[in-house]
Amino acid sequence: MKKNLVLPLLMVVLAVAALVVAANAGGDGPSTQAGDVVIAGGDAQLVRADSHRISEAPVDSVEFVEFLDFECEACRAAHPAVTELRSLYGGEVSFVVRNFPLHNNSEAAARAAEAAAAQDMFVEMMDLLFETQPEWGESSSSQEEVFVGFAEQLGLDMTQFREVYDDPATLEKVRRDKADGQALGVEGTPTFFLDGEKLEPSSFEDLVTAVEQAIGA
Repeated sequence: MKKNLVLPLLMVVLAVAALVVAANAGGDGPSTQAGDVVIAGGDAQLVRADSHRISEAPVDSVEFVEFLDFECEACRAAHPAVTELRSLYGGEVSFVVRNFPLHNNSEAAARAAEAAAAQDMFVEMMDLLFETQPEWGESSSSQEEVFVGFAEQLGLDMTQFREVYDDPATLEKVRRDKADGQALGVEGTPTFFLDGEKLEPSSFEDLVTAVEQAIGA
């Protein structure tokens, strides 16, 4: 039996709008940036050992993977729905986040999230990036200092944050995420996979149904 859904009306409207966009090639389309990693399809991995698992489910549980861009408006609109899914099924489903940067400041935002993750604050930084996206998104100028300010706001160790943020390996990880996504057929953000199968939901209810069917399989 389906669990009681408690999404506020506005959340439902935003989620449905974002999911419809995602089902029709995603909120943001693919792009190639200087330095992008290229991965052959046979070598692409949906989930890697260092991918961010943001639920407490067992390792061998159902996997829900989202490729997202912190500067993507559709990702921001879908975020409350995915958060609600996580609150409903986090004990039974492993929720994984992968980077798929497409905008001017997307890589920098992803690096900030990765640096926060090094201090076990990935979800907090993710939430803050989406919450504040209208303030920094779509800017043609660097928003790096804004992201540093977010780290300070979250109370992170700033020396450690800067070390991870500036580490070339961090940018490499972000770009490898994107390369994995491209090799797996990701064409826009947000894009969802459930147990290895790409989802094309048109509503939040579609996501719930797919997740519950996977749990019951």
